Amino acid sequence: MKTKYKVVYRAEFFREGDLYVGVAPELNVSNYGEKLEELRHSLHEAVEAFLEECERMGTLEEVMEEAGFILRGDTWLPRQPVAAELMTTG
Repeated sequence: MKTKYKVVYRAEFFREGDLYVGVAPELNVSNYGEKLEELRHSLHEAVEAFLEECERMGTLEEVMEEAGFILRGDTWLPRQPVAAELMTTG
């Protein structure tokens, strides 16, 4: 089952020891793998499964809006920052 919407989401990838970890931070979905290309695919599958389950439960719109996404036509778009910085305390 595919959702009736397209979703544009941010994916971040990190190296942790011998594994790569992938995160879709706004959706709070993550996965891991031994190879980066495999991880990209498995994270995408995890996001799709999460969205399909939300749609099945009738909560997709609520979840997407709470995560900061905006529906434009048939596509959910993430909010875009006006600026992004790494900042340090202390």
